[in-house]
Amino acid sequence: MIIAVDTGGTKTLVAAFSKSGSIIASTKFPTPVDQLEYVGFLVQTIRDLCKETTPQIISIAMPDITDKSFVPVFSNLPWSNFDVIKALRPFFAASIPIIAANDAKLGGLGEVRSMINPSKRALYVTISTGIGTGFIVNGKLSSDMPSAEGGHIVLEHDGTFKLWEHFASGKAIYTTYGKFASDIKSKHIWRDINKRFLSGFVVLVPLFQPDIIIIGGSIGTHFEKYGATLEALIHERLSPTTKRPKLMQASHPEQAVIYGCYYHALDSLNTR
Repeated sequence: MIIAVDTGGTKTLVAAFSKSGSIIASTKFPTPVDQLEYVGFLVQTIRDLCKETTPQIISIAMPDITDKSFVPVFSNLPWSNFDVIKALRPFFAASIPIIAANDAKLGGLGEVRSMINPSKRALYVTISTGIGTGFIVNGKLSSDMPSAEGGHIVLEHDGTFKLWEHFASGKAIYTTYGKFASDIKSKHIWRDINKRFLSGFVVLVPLFQPDIIIIGGSIGTHFEKYGATLEALIHERLSPTTKRPKLMQASHPEQAVIYGCYYHALDSLNTR
């Protein structure tokens, strides 16, 4: 049994997978504000899912993770200096591996590995409360993508320099227009939102030269409202020597991360 954990700013999803990739059972709980409370909830949830079965591995996704386990500061939770593997280690046998990675990177892994004909170079961008990015090369997590979230790149917007997610995330869209993306029908507003998206893509695409860009998260579910226009804008702004990537919607934006946890665990088990 493989245990996969998607830790979000509002909820934590925990799933038990068979080694073949089927979800045996899953549950979720509101992500506690307190780090120790989160650890307690997670340990009990894993034990409840496993029952009498010993997990082969525990794979955890977290936002803002800077290396294999450590998060200095969370964007959407009042957590700091949190080493999730160190926190969980006392509760599980030493023989059970515990691994962790950035949630956006794992979302990209889950999307690419679910494809029938996976792309060699895929840039995954999740746009929800914040913005996260992951770069997947030949179906594997790539170390070329910096540890910092792609949404944390600093760009000029309205005459000042801001983090990309501060003016282009789902949260920023609601703050600016007073509506959730699901309620925005105006083509004029979506044109303006696309300009916000474009600012980050014209920086990321030349750096990573992806074959495809996959957009996930809550904004990814509204891809039909802006996707074709955004792809055209990106292609228009790139230099003639830069590869024109295909823009596509995540096939399962709400489950990409949990499947990414599974594939990350599978890769880890296969190299042990």
